[in-house]
Amino acid sequence: MAMTLVEKILAKATGQPSVKAGDVLEPQVDLAMSHENAALVINQFSEIYKDTGIPLKVWDASKIAIIFDHRVPAESSKTATNQKRIRDFVGKQGITKFHDIRGDEGGICHQVLPENGYVLPGSVIVGTDSHTTSHGALGTFAFGIGATEMASVWTLGTVLNVEVPGTIKVNVNGKFPDQVYPKDLILYLIGKLTAEGANFKVLEFHGETIKNMSTSGRLTLSNMSVEAGATSGIVPPDEETLLYLKEEAGIDFKCELLKPDLDAKYDQVIEIDVSKLSPQIACPHTVDNVKSINEVMNIKVNQIVIGSCTNGRLDDLEVAAKILKGKKVAKGVRMLVFPASWRIYREALKVGYIADLMDAGAVIMNSNCGCCLGVHQGALADGDVSLSTTNRNFKGRQGNPNSEVYLCSAAVAAASAITGIITDPRGIN
Repeated sequence: MAMTLVEKILAKATGQPSVKAGDVLEPQVDLAMSHENAALVINQFSEIYKDTGIPLKVWDASKIAIIFDHRVPAESSKTATNQKRIRDFVGKQGITKFHDIRGDEGGICHQVLPENGYVLPGSVIVGTDSHTTSHGALGTFAFGIGATEMASVWTLGTVLNVEVPGTIKVNVNGKFPDQVYPKDLILYLIGKLTAEGANFKVLEFHGETIKNMSTSGRLTLSNMSVEAGATSGIVPPDEETLLYLKEEAGIDFKCELLKPDLDAKYDQVIEIDVSKLSPQIACPHTVDNVKSINEVMNIKVNQIVIGSCTNGRLDDLEVAAKILKGKKVAKGVRMLVFPASWRIYREALKVGYIADLMDAGAVIMNSNCGCCLGVHQGALADGDVSLSTTNRNFKGRQGNPNSEVYLCSAAVAAASAITGIITDPRGIN
């Protein structure tokens, strides 16, 4: 029977010759990821063992990853105490894929996992974070689950009652115009599908544009697939995937690369020609409220944010640094930059991107998620407007429901930092 890529991965994870959309399975998990919300998982995990007399023991410590990234360094005694509790649990359970608050490793979980070789093609990956979908960029079935479900995974090593999702095939062809990037592509697609257009589906990306796209760009696409309601976003693994694993993670991957069958059945097929694409902006207060930049130019901004698991990689910082080099952030505008990992931060330092951004007036922050959700960094004032390369613009997303957040690429963010208004980067010299 012909299968999509996700169907093939789930067939492999359940030891079946084939599966189809609608089947209910219990696949084996290859990697289970949490961040500071591991404290909630520990609570649920402890409840499973309560009154049994059996010591707490995870199913496989080598397949659990915990990364501190949402509130680092700790912004309160409550957070610090939870982090301490997680450290104690990690030590007792022998979990080695643990990234604490350190400047020589770690960063945002969805960047840390692939760059450390924790994400391998054909895997099933679950995480207590909705943007776990990011890891589909390397040909995995990766999706978010809740703390109670994760406690079950820690106990059994399987995900219970997983319905095989249908798949939407997205064919992307053409060459990106100048200053148009994968972020513009995924915003355009979300606007086309709407926030619920891919509910309980997988977005499977194909076409010459995807074939020629770096893993960084693919991570952006998979990361934001959830904003269209998708269970996951996935790119069939190829030579680019193998190159990334070898150069970034130091892994010479020799296993078979699973591919969808040519005659696989898709719920929908979407065709996109990026050669006709312009910079895209997601306007308040939903990610699917997407407009071409020419419809929103000249809106005054108070804060620019570049970073996150969506667009905080080295190529994003390069784009921003090249636009800002020799220029200045407009007076009255705050520009915050937070690299997606400490590895990226160090690389950006070496090649001069950090210096260029700082010389322009940007504030360089530690690698973390703080600005994206506004829990303890970069919070907005009443009436503020933020232009951000992050992935969500819901009310209160950057710390204040009485503010507005627009989403864009690193190029649009950098160009707008210079002018103080939403600006088309194609007009910046």
